[in-house]
Amino acid sequence: MKDSIKNIFTLGFPWQTQDPFLFSVYHLDHYPKGNEDMGPADSLEGRNLGNDFTIKDGWRMYHGHTVPGFPAHPHRGFETITIVNKGYCDHSDSLGAAGRFGEGDVQWMTAGSGVQHSEMFPLLKTEEENPLELFQIWLNLPKAGKFVDPHFAMLWHETIPIVETATAKVKVIAGTFLGTDAPKPAPNSWAADSENEVAIWNIHLNADEKFTLPPAKTDVNRTLYYYEGDQVTIAGQKVIPNQGVELGSLQETTLENGNKKSHFLLLQGKPINEPVAKYGPFVMNTDVEIQQAMDEYRLTQFGGWPWQHSDNVHPRNKGRFAKFPDGTLVEK
Repeated sequence: MKDSIKNIFTLGFPWQTQDPFLFSVYHLDHYPKGNEDMGPADSLEGRNLGNDFTIKDGWRMYHGHTVPGFPAHPHRGFETITIVNKGYCDHSDSLGAAGRFGEGDVQWMTAGSGVQHSEMFPLLKTEEENPLELFQIWLNLPKAGKFVDPHFAMLWHETIPIVETATAKVKVIAGTFLGTDAPKPAPNSWAADSENEVAIWNIHLNADEKFTLPPAKTDVNRTLYYYEGDQVTIAGQKVIPNQGVELGSLQETTLENGNKKSHFLLLQGKPINEPVAKYGPFVMNTDVEIQQAMDEYRLTQFGGWPWQHSDNVHPRNKGRFAKFPDGTLVEK
């Protein structure tokens, strides 16, 4: 049915989102072999180091000078959900927590009252290329949760269910798909209440096949991002890669794929419906609260930075791991 499509739009950088989501970005970088510092073995000449967001030779350094990534920066008032399908991300934060995750792992961090963290992409392989595919999603916190204690969780890919239908595979990162529940989200998350119907699904649809998105229980915001493939027909309309589709949530929606495997990210949730004031890494309800966040960060640094370098990376031979603020260490 045509009315299942509300809007089709071109994906920018970042992708546009609907409440309760604030931000979503897709990183695909074909990094070369790594050097002894876990940075690119290739020359960095001609790059705007510290602000390198233009794809050159298939990859970007972002804010990194030696290792690609995002050195220490603050957040307050929302959550970050980082999905690393290929490659690795090294996390370090002002709580003393740390981790290396990748190859399908997901990190869920509640910034709450305030936290600093760094997200670096170490190029661990020296004899072959280091491709990185990563989504980062910002999920808002309601006014009542803006100042909850920061929280750091790791959803290892071994614990994230993948539902296989006759035509597709669906990785259930948040929410429920065909009766299969995702791992529990962070405890103070908008996603923690099932009535909010927050869903994050990574959908992989086989070539020349159909797939049906089930309806939600209530009228919530639902956006489908088409990031890789050839073309797909949704409710009679052709959609191509690098397009997003805002969908109605109360009816089934059928995707008819073309002759190439297609890949999608779906974000869904009940809107929070509160005022949003944003400035860089801070998301509050009013401009006054944004100014207060900036003042507090200047004064306290949200607990300071316990690491030697702002672009902290972990030893090359370290496997996937998570070290939590209480000192608990999980190694995979």
